[in-house]
Amino acid sequence: MKIYTKTGDKGETSLIGGKRVPKYHPRIEAYGTIDELISFVAVLRDATEILEWQEILIKIQDKLMVCASILASDCDDCKVKIPKLTEADIEYLEKQIDEMTLVLPPLHNFILPGGHLAVSYCHVCRTVCRRAERLILRLEDEFLYKELTIKYINRLSDYFFTLSRLLSNHYKVKEISWLPNF
Repeated sequence: MKIYTKTGDKGETSLIGGKRVPKYHPRIEAYGTIDELISFVAVLRDATEILEWQEILIKIQDKLMVCASILASDCDDCKVKIPKLTEADIEYLEKQIDEMTLVLPPLHNFILPGGHLAVSYCHVCRTVCRRAERLILRLEDEFLYKELTIKYINRLSDYFFTLSRLLSNHYKVKEISWLPNF
């Protein structure tokens, strides 16, 4: 199988189901941002040596691929089977967030990203995740399973924020509170 197909040389691409759309179509922007997030999650995974966190991040990458597949599909009865998100996927993230929160000090201020490469990558993942959420929200009711996709992405940004705090704690990096100087 060749990597290049030449079918996009004039600025269009196909959704799952065959519909051709411009490469700047809002749906392409949305799943392209999810693709970007998958890559940043890989960088985050490579920046930490803790096997348990790496395994969780691989699960997250898998679910992000599901999100991208959902966003790329434009058919009710696709010939290609499209994976689904479930409430259990969202509950998994919530459980991870709750477990991390138990060992973290309370948060009283906004914090500035940074202090360790892995912590910074968490914040990059969080912000790309938020951008993906905004792009998905712009799609209106163009695709099935939007509600769970948005819910998953929203919870995922919370996960990355909490993981950034846990990593700061693990690497003994002092969180820098943002204290506006009025």
